[in-house]
Amino acid sequence: MYTIAALYHFARFDNPAALKPALLELCKAQDVKGTLLLAKEGINGTIAGPRAGIDAVLAHVRGLPGCADLEWKEAIADHPPFGKMKVRLKKEIVTMGQPDIDPLARVGHYVEPEDWNDLIRSEDVVVIDTRNDYEVAIGTFEGAIDPKTESFREFPAWWDENKERFHNKRVAMFCTGGIRCEKSTNFLLGEGVEDVYHLKGGILRYLEEMPADDSTWQGECFVFDNRVSVGHGLVEGPHELCHGCRRPILPEDRERPEYEHGVSCHQCAGETSEADKMRFRERQKQIALARARGQEHLGAQ
Repeated sequence: MYTIAALYHFARFDNPAALKPALLELCKAQDVKGTLLLAKEGINGTIAGPRAGIDAVLAHVRGLPGCADLEWKEAIADHPPFGKMKVRLKKEIVTMGQPDIDPLARVGHYVEPEDWNDLIRSEDVVVIDTRNDYEVAIGTFEGAIDPKTESFREFPAWWDENKERFHNKRVAMFCTGGIRCEKSTNFLLGEGVEDVYHLKGGILRYLEEMPADDSTWQGECFVFDNRVSVGHGLVEGPHELCHGCRRPILPEDRERPEYEHGVSCHQCAGETSEADKMRFRERQKQIALARARGQEHLGAQ
């Protein structure tokens, strides 16, 4: 069994590059794989590995400057969710493209999962899903607004175009694990919105703690590992990943005429050129050859 830990923490790292070598070395030594992002504003990522290895890495992260009160979410998988370990240096641990955003200064009101349903059912509350369109497509909360953004960078512009719709409303926002809402609530407060709320721990904590019979969640939650989606109790969902566009698909989507394994699905077949498809086919060929030799090909992840 593999322990999966999803984590983020806003902190002030003066020199993120100096933190990378020891963190990467520890992860590799403990057979922990996944991706961790380091920036001057903190750390973000998802890792998986043996219980002892995850504990060692989490202890190391808690020892980083300003990270003593790190929180994370865990799940279990019976197959390895990641093929390799990456520690990357970034300008932001979640990219919004707003240089004045500072979640350490202030954020919206945190709402516990047990209080979320009552809040979003209030007539004076508008509920906004801050995730990307392909994530929203497979599941969201009842009544939530989908901004139909392809990346988080587009959220500020969407808000500017739509804010008059929400005049005199309280705004409740949510995302997968909570990190986007740290930034989006700080952004809205800076825009003059007084009553801003966000789901503490995100969708993942809600699905972990809220009984399905009491839930206002509809569908599955997209996750950024080989599970692809999870439902209540964080049970692995039915979705697979199209390795042409990295969007989630259902098993029955493999029967569509646009589907070609590792190359395209009904969502992306018209988006990529024939040259792209030839390149994807060559990648699949190399993956198959590597497997035949009993080797791991990085393109398979």
